[in-house]
Amino acid sequence: MKRGDIYRADLDPVVGSEQGGVRPVVIIQNDTGNLYSPTVIVAAMTTRRKKAHLPIHVPVSADESGLNRDSVVLTEQVRTLEKSRLTKRLGRLCPEAMRRLDRALVLSLGTQVRENGTPENSDSL
Repeated sequence: MKRGDIYRADLDPVVGSEQGGVRPVVIIQNDTGNLYSPTVIVAAMTTRRKKAHLPIHVPVSADESGLNRDSVVLTEQVRTLEKSRLTKRLGRLCPEAMRRLDRALVLSLGTQVRENGTPENSDSL
């Protein structure tokens, strides 16, 4: 299990607008955590291409992922799952798709860092 791998996961039960059901997720946790932790951090994916119009949504072609359909990674739908929720490895994001995902995660999580090492959003703390 590596960062960038795509697995089928059961995301139910959910509350409100959380993505649910059995769907692909991409692992965004670092590989050390993937090796030792009983949980894994993932971002949900969807095949609804109209979702790709936000900068925090990452369109991924079937060729870039190994999936049989074009998809979108939803970086606002990040969650920690017990590894037992992952049922089958479906593919892996190519390096270019991972770069796009990393940029979208920075936007979604607000983790941009200034040159002096402080977070961009530290003024609001």
